[in-house]
Amino acid sequence: MLKIKSLKKFLISLLLPQLAGFIGSFFTRSTISSWYAFLIKPSFNPPNWLFGPAWITLYFLMGISIYLIWTSSSFFERKAESKKAFTLFWIHLIVNSLWSLIFFGLKSPVGALVNIIILWISIIILIIKFWRINKWASCLLIPYFFWVTFASILNYSIWHLN
Repeated sequence: MLKIKSLKKFLISLLLPQLAGFIGSFFTRSTISSWYAFLIKPSFNPPNWLFGPAWITLYFLMGISIYLIWTSSSFFERKAESKKAFTLFWIHLIVNSLWSLIFFGLKSPVGALVNIIILWISIIILIIKFWRINKWASCLLIPYFFWVTFASILNYSIWHLN
């Protein structure tokens, strides 16, 4: 069971990833029914309605994960390593938000592909770094890793087909 040690840290941890998702959706909404609708997509492309709930869930898991890191006793015991992991998380969240801006806002599947590869690598690094601090925090990022792996293949396929 999740123990809330600091309500302020808990709320920041949950809200900032959701805010990143909201910022990304700002660029997405306007092009879903226009530019994106006319792209050739692979047969495994999920329906558009699935992306919102999937990302909300993943941002929630990310929020719990960073909260566990932030409030972990290991965070204070391994201060330098923990600070690096904590900072990397927030930087990676910016890279995550940039994907929507690049893919939908700039209409650049190839630029978004470069971005998502960087994102994918950063998730692997986060999983490894989080494992050393809090194993549950690391495990909570695994569904995110699999989703971004799928999204990377989808991004590549859309770029290749168009």
